[in-house]
Amino acid sequence: MRIKRASAFGTAIVAGSLLVAACGSTTASPKASTSGTSASSGTSASSGTSASSGTSGASGSSSVADLSVSSFNNSFSVMKKLESLAKAGKGKVAVILPDTTSSARYVEFDAPYLTKAFEAAGLSPSQFIIQNAHGSDTTAETDAQADITNGASVIAVDPEDPAGGIAITNYARQHGVAVIDYDRLTLGSNAPYYVSFNNVQVGKLIGNGFVSCVNAWHVKKPDVIVMRGAPTDNNATLFYEGYSSVLNPYFKSGKYIDAANPPGTWTPPTALTEFQQAYTAHKGVNSALIPNDENGAPIISYLKQQGIKPYTFPTTGQDATLVGLQNIISGYQCGTAYKPIYLEAQATAALALYLRAGEKPPSSLVNGKTLDPTLHKEIPSVLLTPEWVTPSKMESTVIADKFVPASQLCAGSYAADCAKYGIH
Repeated sequence: MRIKRASAFGTAIVAGSLLVAACGSTTASPKASTSGTSASSGTSASSGTSASSGTSGASGSSSVADLSVSSFNNSFSVMKKLESLAKAGKGKVAVILPDTTSSARYVEFDAPYLTKAFEAAGLSPSQFIIQNAHGSDTTAETDAQADITNGASVIAVDPEDPAGGIAITNYARQHGVAVIDYDRLTLGSNAPYYVSFNNVQVGKLIGNGFVSCVNAWHVKKPDVIVMRGAPTDNNATLFYEGYSSVLNPYFKSGKYIDAANPPGTWTPPTALTEFQQAYTAHKGVNSALIPNDENGAPIISYLKQQGIKPYTFPTTGQDATLVGLQNIISGYQCGTAYKPIYLEAQATAALALYLRAGEKPPSSLVNGKTLDPTLHKEIPSVLLTPEWVTPSKMESTVIADKFVPASQLCAGSYAADCAKYGIH
């Protein structure tokens, strides 16, 4: 786990935010569900994400009234509809990404896709800023202050830890700057909007993918290490809620064995250490629920060193990284929860442009609400749909979307695996 020093700025702001959180918990009535996210696609209330056609109320700019979460595609063509908003808006849009280690996505996909989305909508490079805090709350806070000083009117932030996100949100609010929680909800920050995938559904995909894989790989008595992401990350909590809802009935019935539940992390070397400790302590372990590809990569390398053969030890993942996809086609990972980041980038850019122009976004864009359990308050949300990717689905998803080039996926020893599954 990464341990960070809190800046004086962050400490002061967090102290103030605790009062806000306390007030929120007494004035907002909590929903029956405590999970955090409810979805427009009909996900049950227990999933945490609810969609409603009346989330935002206003229809927004008449020139883009038909814009919705289903409008976005990998050509970014719909972003041109936002050019009128881009011209009407004032100030810069700043995006602060969390790190370069917990997932390759932030460097390989989020930053370039966000750039493409803003430019396709008509913003010039001088009108938006995309930064990476490199795992430091202090850096994120400093960047946010500098961005606001340099004219940012909207900030989208994906903080490493809640304290950093709360500090940034409160500072922005004090300076009249709109905030979007990007990819993960900062609990207690009371940000006006949140953009992400339905993260309980992500967890359910992982859980159901694991169950299907156990059956397909003929694992007769699954003895499972159930891993999780960092405890400080609300997304990790929602993922865990999703896959636990799938696995718990199997554990309770005795069909599966719940061998170990390590503390959780998004740091791959720490994830490996947690796995090794559990694997050594429980000799019967023959499978692992792993919440993302980056944590799974060193674990799978370790399993290979222990002589584990393909299609015998089910593991799972998320983010559709190159290494994760190669582990899937070679028989060491069951599948990955694919979240087309180009959708999230466009949704964030669209929402930011509405806020920058002083317009309320349409309910067709802000299509759901996500519960902040700290404040007992539902945050207006743009919620996108993930997909479980196995070898048979790669050609129609990650390859078709140009998320990962077939030339990279099928390089070297993986060429035979690609040929086996018709990936080219």
